[in-house]
Amino acid sequence: MNFEYFVVKRLISTKKYKSSISAPIIKIAITAIAIGVIMMLVSFATGLGLQQKIRDKIAAFNGHINISSYDNNSSKVSLIPVTTKQDFYPEFTTVEGIEHVQAVATDFAVIRTETDFEGIIVKGVGNDYKWDYFEEFITKGRLPDFSSKLNDEVLISEYLANRLQLEVGDKVPTYFLREESERPLVRGFEITGIYDSGFQEFDELYLIADIRHIQRINNWEEDQVGNFEVFVEDFDELDKKGNEVYENTGSFLDTQTISQKYYSIFEWLSLFDFNIALIIGIMILVAGINMITALLVLILERTQMIGILKALGAADWSIRKIFLYNAAYLIILGLFWGNLIGVGLLALQKYFKLVPLDPRTYYVTEVPIYLNWDYVLFVNVGTLILCMIMLLIPSVIISKISPVKAIKFE
Repeated sequence: MNFEYFVVKRLISTKKYKSSISAPIIKIAITAIAIGVIMMLVSFATGLGLQQKIRDKIAAFNGHINISSYDNNSSKVSLIPVTTKQDFYPEFTTVEGIEHVQAVATDFAVIRTETDFEGIIVKGVGNDYKWDYFEEFITKGRLPDFSSKLNDEVLISEYLANRLQLEVGDKVPTYFLREESERPLVRGFEITGIYDSGFQEFDELYLIADIRHIQRINNWEEDQVGNFEVFVEDFDELDKKGNEVYENTGSFLDTQTISQKYYSIFEWLSLFDFNIALIIGIMILVAGINMITALLVLILERTQMIGILKALGAADWSIRKIFLYNAAYLIILGLFWGNLIGVGLLALQKYFKLVPLDPRTYYVTEVPIYLNWDYVLFVNVGTLILCMIMLLIPSVIISKISPVKAIKFE
């Protein structure tokens, strides 16, 4: 082992490379691995980041699982009320992995100003509402407070505020149309906050108000709501938890996960998994081919040395290990620079948001970054192992070298 270490040390000597024919090939191989690692890290961080960001935005407006009356399931508004006197509310104790349950209600309305009007959906929420997602959406003002008595505070989107020329503190005359009455019911809401989720499909519709307004307008009791929104702890188990929630609710209630409700969006997001896998496969293949080329050049350049080692009695596997150790060193060098540059670029995007995106196409205003050491470790270990496996085959050429011919080799 000491002998192999000495030879490896000589092989990886910087001075040796500078005067060596193989120096450019080795630099190209190290660069290829570094670029490959950068591309893989960027693919993981942006792909997973975009998936997580979009599903969080959908969950902010819908929860992960929706429980409602069968009559309300395909409608954007609450037609038939559901009582809050349920075994699963306010805590879903019969199913593990449920993080939160909240009661909401929705109704169609029209906002009318002196110069314009806009059709919207007023979403009524109570003091059990999960504001975690909306906190990062706020661009002006603050979140409304529905924890005490009924008030007129509302949260409106920046999209609607711009179209209707509204600002924080403005009064919003809102008309609720009733089928049984010719005259609409009017509520004068006050804007306390403006949000921008970047998801125009929701921003152009929702105004967030106190659920008690919806209950009064529809003549519901205090224990009657439109539907329940359920949040799960682990999104990867959404389908499983959706089935469990369905089995543990009454026969008159239906459940629907957001992946079912917004099937086309989640199908589009699932394509990112294939893209990530494809990029990783291509990058590892390119890095492996470059390392194979570098290893073959090293072997050919040191054919005489191989012949001398064989003449001295060194086994083929011992000589192969010398070159594999050398290749491992080059791979690790490429991994180091790839991680340094890759993680650095991702951190810059995460904290300074340098690369924007069109929200009409991608539902986000900038490239989202998801940094996690799990996939960083996976990229590094996976690249090292797969490249080393690929190098086992070309290293077999060492066993084919004849000591006599090798010593004469020029």
